[in-house]
Amino acid sequence: MENLEVSFGENVRKARKKQKISQERLALNAGIDRSYMSRVERGIVSITLQKAYVIAQALECDIKDLLPTMEQLSKS
Repeated sequence: MENLEVSFGENVRKARKKQKISQERLALNAGIDRSYMSRVERGIVSITLQKAYVIAQALECDIKDLLPTMEQLSKS
């Protein structure tokens, strides 16, 4: 499960790009510092469930769309 943060971050980045919004805009919409959002997307930080839900809400998606699949976690 060491890929959890990285996979979550990749899913956030994919959802953000699909919405065609900048990392800065996502951070602003979520009430999160842009540099922190960058660390989330790179899988450097382990975020709380509360923050994960805030990010999902800012992306107008379901939290399950951001959570890594077992297949994603088993890679590496």
